[in-house]
Amino acid sequence: MQQRKFIHYFIISLKGMAMGAADVVPGVSGGTIAFISGIYEELLTSISAVNITTLKLLKNNGIKAAWKAINGNFLLALVIGIFTSIVSLAKLISWLLEHKPILVWSFFFGLVLASILYIGKQITKWNSLVLVTLLIGAVIAYYITTLQPLISENSSPLFLFLAGAIAICAMILPGISGAFILVLLGAYKPVLEAIHNRDIKLLAILGFGAIVGLLSFSKLLKWLFNNYKNYTLAILTGFIIGSLNKIWPWKETLTWRVNSHGIKVPFNQQSISPFSFEGDSQLAMALVLAIIGFSVIILLEKLANSTSNK
Repeated sequence: MQQRKFIHYFIISLKGMAMGAADVVPGVSGGTIAFISGIYEELLTSISAVNITTLKLLKNNGIKAAWKAINGNFLLALVIGIFTSIVSLAKLISWLLEHKPILVWSFFFGLVLASILYIGKQITKWNSLVLVTLLIGAVIAYYITTLQPLISENSSPLFLFLAGAIAICAMILPGISGAFILVLLGAYKPVLEAIHNRDIKLLAILGFGAIVGLLSFSKLLKWLFNNYKNYTLAILTGFIIGSLNKIWPWKETLTWRVNSHGIKVPFNQQSISPFSFEGDSQLAMALVLAIIGFSVIILLEKLANSTSNK
């Protein structure tokens, strides 16, 4: 493992903050941010290193050896960034999604659209099977975006443990949003309230579930990358293509529900043309923000290329 200085870990924490900000939005995956920022495979490798062998290493050789084996400095810097972002941005992003939804979704739509090109370029050999795999990924992700959320909001410890385990699997998959999975399960509101209220007990239960899911799923993803990298990249690219339906800025609300605060909120929505949107479509500003989001990924790619060439 290359020697890193403080500035390198600071940059990793910034990438973690970007991942955390994306994961708060129900439709954008932190895994996408990890991939386009160049840390995805290192993240999978580091998480996969947390196993029985590492525990034996901890017992026989001490904390320092085990910490090095799991790339602990990298994981710590990333977790600090993710946690800082989630705690500090949860309220702001909730407010923006409620009051400026079209503009928020437009920015992320542009960002995710550019991510498709970026991840697709990593596929080194295209053939009919790769295309079929990409199509399967797109269909699965699209289908997930059309599912209706559960109307009940459950905050029982066992439910939140399971929700954390399932959502974290989606969270590290580019294209499938862990926050959106929480919405589908009816757990998004309880989790957001737990963050706002600093409910340490519920957050600890959710976190434990996430750790269990993360350690299990990362090993599968790492194996797929090692043995079937092109096909894995193809299905991940498909996931992102299919997820675009969820973050399309203009929606028509089909059904409504009353939340726990007695406020009427959208329950089931479908994507529509901005020209069919009732009210101010904010089309010009939406296009500007989509272009900005798209440009952010292009700039990140150029920065990553220039850094790797030095």
